[in-house]
Amino acid sequence: MELIIQILIVFIIINCILKLSFWKPWQALVFGVICAAFIIWACQYAVLQSKTQIADYLNNKKILEDMAVLITIESAICFGFCFAALQDLFGKKRKKWAKPLYWYPGILIFPVLFYCLTQLIFGHPGTDFSTISYILAGITVVVLPLSSWLMRCLFPEKDLRLEVYFLVSLFVSILGLLTTVNGNVVYAAAEEPINFKAVGLSFTLFAIAFVAGFMWNRLKWILLQRKKENTTKNNQTR
Repeated sequence: MELIIQILIVFIIINCILKLSFWKPWQALVFGVICAAFIIWACQYAVLQSKTQIADYLNNKKILEDMAVLITIESAICFGFCFAALQDLFGKKRKKWAKPLYWYPGILIFPVLFYCLTQLIFGHPGTDFSTISYILAGITVVVLPLSSWLMRCLFPEKDLRLEVYFLVSLFVSILGLLTTVNGNVVYAAAEEPINFKAVGLSFTLFAIAFVAGFMWNRLKWILLQRKKENTTKNNQTR
């Protein structure tokens, strides 16, 4: 269960960075400052937590169900933004109800930051709690806007970024549902040690397919641009 939640946390962070890549750099920086302020404020509550309490929270059926509902709503908002932004790319007029979707950064990043803060506090006993919170806040201020800029450089085409954002949001939604079925399955799966070879092979195949799709999209884009330029030149010569 903890492994699934940790994977979910990683994809929530990636999802937030992808959403910030649709913003202007100064807007992403402002959101990074807000997240840093939240970390400093939440430190007073993070120090009151213990490893046992966090473990109880992650195994509490009611809390997991509430978290799954929140993740589902968040994913639905992400899907709505993807469709609204796609319509915008095709030149359709942006609807009024869709405008708030562009400015919604996601709230799941805040419980993720709180969890990361508690884990840092547990992992560095004896270190001043305020120092840990300020270090994490400083890292957040730098990493969030910088990562969003790098994501924009990695996926310069907005439609491709939308596709990746949609897929990551879908994966977050699925993982959010998986966290709740742990205690509700009718037939429990047999407990087996993790097959790292199979997991590594799966990630390798995913990486190969992702890179192949990305390169094909880039090549297709270049060919279309050249075809468009040739068509324009032919029309001018005529």
